[in-house]
Amino acid sequence: MKTDNLDYRLGETTFRGYFAYDEAKSGNRPGVLVVHEAWGLADHVKERARKLAALGFAAFAVDMFGDGRQAQSSEEGMQWTRALRADVPALRARIRAAFDTLSARAEVDGARVASIGYCFGGTSSLELARSGAPARGVVSFHGGLQTQIPAEPGAVRAKIISITGSDDPFIPTAQVDAFVEEMKRAEADAQVIVYTGVKHSFTNPHAGDRKVPGLEYNRVADERSWKTMLAFFDEIFA
Repeated sequence: MKTDNLDYRLGETTFRGYFAYDEAKSGNRPGVLVVHEAWGLADHVKERARKLAALGFAAFAVDMFGDGRQAQSSEEGMQWTRALRADVPALRARIRAAFDTLSARAEVDGARVASIGYCFGGTSSLELARSGAPARGVVSFHGGLQTQIPAEPGAVRAKIISITGSDDPFIPTAQVDAFVEEMKRAEADAQVIVYTGVKHSFTNPHAGDRKVPGLEYNRVADERSWKTMLAFFDEIFA
């Protein structure tokens, strides 16, 4: 497997992503953006990128904060993500820059690119879809579903799956319901999956290390959601 840092730019800012693919595989292949949580590009999404590469995808763990920055505390990470969520055009520009970088790679079939994300990364992936980017699909794992710029009717080109937990204090039922209504108005092809008894950050084995109430790893939900994503990829990349 080939892994390396991959720098790209937007305006005056340099972003440092992490690119993984099976160099023994010939020809181009579907590409998958992997978007990090509020803490920045760290081991969790890099590990997911390597898992995808081992399955034959070209995976690009992106950098949404610039210069590969990682938050030194939960408060700092939340401050960075709040600023981006408040400036939706800037957030969309950053995720689109990563999308275009991956699509242009020689190893990637630029017509078959998807985006997945965790927590803030799920939010970012959904904003990519809302923007009308030509992604085949988007999967949000415990990502926030609110936006200041709802999807316009007919604008969403990507198929969407949002996976969340019923006991996630950051994504209450009212937010899930509002997202469903938004997707209906936008005439989007979207699915919402809710796991009962599951909290936020259920895919990250180290979720509890940050001592933030409401964050908890759930092995069953993690494994089920990964299998759901792979079945989705079989559909959208066929």
